[in-house]
Amino acid sequence: MRLSMKIIKKIRFIKSSPDPDSCPEPVYPEYAFIGRSNVGKSSLLNMLTGNKNIAKTSGTPGKTKLINHFLINNEWYLVDLPGYGYMKTPRKSREKIMALIAGYILTRKNLYCLFILIDCRHEPQTIDLEFIKWIGINKVPFVLCFTKTDKISAYALEKKLEIYKKILLKSWQTLPEIFITSSFKKTGREEILNFVVSTNSNVDI
Repeated sequence: MRLSMKIIKKIRFIKSSPDPDSCPEPVYPEYAFIGRSNVGKSSLLNMLTGNKNIAKTSGTPGKTKLINHFLINNEWYLVDLPGYGYMKTPRKSREKIMALIAGYILTRKNLYCLFILIDCRHEPQTIDLEFIKWIGINKVPFVLCFTKTDKISAYALEKKLEIYKKILLKSWQTLPEIFITSSFKKTGREEILNFVVSTNSNVDI
C-alpha cells in the first residue's frame, strides 16, 4: 500500500557538529544526504523541506564542513553531511572532512538511510563508484539520488541511468532504490518523503 507523503510542518535546526561524538543524542531516525562537492545537495534539501534557507547554496565546492542536524516534525533528523571529492581546501582539511564523514557513517546507530547524490549530467565518476562500493562493504543502508535532471533531456537521462545500472550490477545482485530529482522542478520530493515515512513505519530505533 502506498503511503501518503507526510507534510513537513516543523523544521528545527539542532546543531552543527565537528565530529560524530558531538552529534545530538540518537533518539530519532536519521536520514543523511551526501555527494560529491557541488552536486546540488543544498538546493535539494531546500526543495525537500520547502525552506530555501535550511541549507546555504554556493558555487564554491566544499562549503559544508560540519555535520548539520535538522529535526523534522519532531520525528526524524535530516542530516546535511559535507561533500566528498574536489573542494577548495588544503589537503589536511580534506582528509579531516573525509575522516569526519567516515566516522559518522560507520558509528551512527540511528542512521536509517544514506542518500548518495549523483549529478545526472556526468558519466559515472570513479569517486562516486568507489564511495558506493565502500558503503556496500560496510553494509550501510543507502539509496541513490540523481540530481539536476532538469538540465538534460529525458532520453539522455535514461541513457545515463542505464550506464549506472549496468556498472552497479557487475558488483551488486540487486540495485539500490533510485530517486530522480530536480530542485528546480521539485521532482522527487514526494517520492523521497514517502520513502522516509515508509521507512520510519517499518523500522524501530
